[in-house]
Amino acid sequence: MERFLKKPLVFYLIDDDLDVLTLVRFLLEDAGYQVYSSTSSKKAVEEIIAKRPDVVLTDIMMPELDGFEVCKKLREVDELKNTKIIMLTAKTYDFDRRRAHQLGADDYVHKPFITETFVAQIEALIADRMTLTYWGVRGTLPVPGNRALRYGGNTSCVTLSFKDDQFFVFDAGTGIKELSDHLLSQGKLKSSAKIFISHPHWDHINALPFFAPMYIQGGEFEICGPLQGDMTMREMISYQMDSIYFPITIREFGARVYFRNLREEKISYDGTDISTMLLTHPGNCLGYRIKRKDTTVCYVTDNELFLDGAPEFNATQFNKLVSFVQGADILITDTTYSDEEYKTKVGWGHSCASQVARLAHNAGVGTLHLFHHDPSQDDDAIDKKLAQAEKALKELGSSTKCIAPAERDSFTI
Repeated sequence: MERFLKKPLVFYLIDDDLDVLTLVRFLLEDAGYQVYSSTSSKKAVEEIIAKRPDVVLTDIMMPELDGFEVCKKLREVDELKNTKIIMLTAKTYDFDRRRAHQLGADDYVHKPFITETFVAQIEALIADRMTLTYWGVRGTLPVPGNRALRYGGNTSCVTLSFKDDQFFVFDAGTGIKELSDHLLSQGKLKSSAKIFISHPHWDHINALPFFAPMYIQGGEFEICGPLQGDMTMREMISYQMDSIYFPITIREFGARVYFRNLREEKISYDGTDISTMLLTHPGNCLGYRIKRKDTTVCYVTDNELFLDGAPEFNATQFNKLVSFVQGADILITDTTYSDEEYKTKVGWGHSCASQVARLAHNAGVGTLHLFHHDPSQDDDAIDKKLAQAEKALKELGSSTKCIAPAERDSFTI
């Protein structure tokens, strides 16, 4: 397992079950951490205030102070504002998880836990990593059959998940059906997510009606995206589910589904900041910059980077985009065409390999992810685009890395 934490941490464990306490203490000490513990929650609160540990692991159901009371008391102490509090409990109810977060808990881990992976699980939670997953990497149309065996054939859908159960979905091409099947297979029936639509072209919204969690009571989804003139996000989604085009309307959603119209702006969700920027594409299309603590991911599709020196090239717009993606750990961006293909596709609203490499280099991006591949391209053609982008980065003397993610590829950042 990857080890995320660099410094030695001090843990404090609270559990009235001595067997659990002994096991968790052994696992953490065996991993090199300093550990204090107590079966008395009242005593533990006093000692935690005095010792100021980095992490508190506490049960909920305890006879003196329960875990909620412990959490509330610790969060009232200013000197403990940076201490992580993780509930380690057999209570699996959504109510208890929500209550724990409301009282200031950072995370919530269920018992029984898997002994072999417990320490890595706790380390990952403390490190506050995000997980990026691809469910569809194609543009315009799905690509079935042998031409798409390695990269997959579904259209745009990407997710970012966070340790505190925040879940963001970017675009709803046919890849969102793969995501839907995955969530249902994991037993996540009452899902909640923010769904960010880049723009309402067909390959970015056409599978949203097939996202099964929206039909299940108990879930909650906010669908966000750019206005198109006087047409709202709600109108755009509801029109594509009109009875003429689709047999089920948005009135059939069982989950709570609401809509948010976005412009170029900044919004925040529980410590995650999102900035938007209008892109060079027919109609209003938004790119998204997602920042959580020291980690930044940019999702920029569909967008046309005109060749430097071309009549259509706008230096102001290019420099604005460079600033928007500046220093991103990962830039996911429209690389629909090879350099040769783009010569006959100018003005279509999409970019070629060498230009996205230039953008990533100028912005000091950590890793460039090539995305939104033309449906005429097979897996080998995508390989060739990757080689072109890598060559362009090398010629620029760039430190930016470049990959072409495949459907179902997942990255911990």
